[in-house]
Amino acid sequence: MKSRDIAIVGILLAIGAIIRYMSLLIPGPIVSNLVIAFYCLAIILVAPTFREALGIGVVAGVVCALLSHSIFPPANLVSEPIGAVVCLGVYLVLRDRFFLAPAVTTLLATFASGFSFILIAILAVAPTVLGKFGTLEAFLAVTVPIVLITAAVNAVVAQALEMPASRALMRGTRQAAPGRDARPVDES
Repeated sequence: MKSRDIAIVGILLAIGAIIRYMSLLIPGPIVSNLVIAFYCLAIILVAPTFREALGIGVVAGVVCALLSHSIFPPANLVSEPIGAVVCLGVYLVLRDRFFLAPAVTTLLATFASGFSFILIAILAVAPTVLGKFGTLEAFLAVTVPIVLITAAVNAVVAQALEMPASRALMRGTRQAAPGRDARPVDES
């Protein structure tokens, strides 16, 4: 991955981390996760390799695990890499075929991440889940809508930001001559 791509990924993950930090003000076992929208946007913009996408997911998972008040924060260490890999796979299939590819990609990546998080949380802390919610159905009744709403919000965010972000990146590429540092072009 080029240093420019690493910077793009880093900036987008930082934005997601800030938003995730702010979401700590919202109580609940699972909260909306906009980090997914921003790592999906990063993957869409830089088109990394499988291993690089997996790495982006691992970093996102660490961020989410550290900035979480969910029932089982370590589940993020698995769910976010799954989401990142799904994002890359879906986007590679849809990118040249469908105008809403960023939205659909992010929607499916959020489903993959969110539902894998729920499954891992259930398996890892079943007694806590049952103690806090009474039944597995009650836990699912609380968490599944959060995943569905988060997926819809993430899809809208990724779709809305993809075009302006792509244009900004293309403008920066045009202004830099090959082999030289990027300096603004005087267009007056």
